Amino acid sequence: MMNDAVPLVLLPGLMCDGRIFEALLEAFPTAIAIPGYGLDDNFDAMTARVLAQAPEKFALLGHSMGARIALEVMRAAPSRVQRLALVSTGTHGVRPGEADKRYALRELGRAHGIEALVDAWLPPMIAPANLLNAPLVAALRQMCVDAGLATFEAQIAALLARPEVESMLPNIAVPTLVAVGSEDIWSPPQQHRELARAIPNAVLRVCSGAGHMLPAEDPCALNEAVAQWLLTPG
Repeated sequence: MMNDAVPLVLLPGLMCDGRIFEALLEAFPTAIAIPGYGLDDNFDAMTARVLAQAPEKFALLGHSMGARIALEVMRAAPSRVQRLALVSTGTHGVRPGEADKRYALRELGRAHGIEALVDAWLPPMIAPANLLNAPLVAALRQMCVDAGLATFEAQIAALLARPEVESMLPNIAVPTLVAVGSEDIWSPPQQHRELARAIPNAVLRVCSGAGHMLPAEDPCALNEAVAQWLLTPG
């Protein structure tokens, strides 16, 4: 299914690791989920980790915070990124109240442990119907718990100091996929419609019934969209 001439690099989002991309990694066996890129507390260091581990030229897919880092990789090394996929994400700056909400979760984790933090944070990230899928929820919960409190604290520090990115969107000149779940309340579809309009010739895919954890909630729809994106003429 994959264009072997263009390696696919995957960047997981906040509190996630390669497990969020299990279905993508199965469908595209030569894809690489960059390990440990999200351990730093700033985007510059995260970007440097990705570029140090990625092939010389590659297709780049980021989920959630990983998509924000994908844009920073594009900013830092545009000649290396051959195509770009932005999944379940946003490009806006820090909004009123965002820091307070993230710090409240941090304090919950400090006071009661990472399990309490994940149990408060994760359910709204999943579409209501998919919350009934016990194996899916358990797998996502374990992945986020395994990330640990220190990783959460570093990643929210990075997110709250994120650089402006919207001005670079009209200059992206590679085949770009923008994908979101129809039930994503954290990064809703309208946000992705605006994102797709800002990037020349970007393709938008709204996956019905999925929430913010789209790669795990509706892997078939995302895999299909990725396969088409990888074959788009550059």
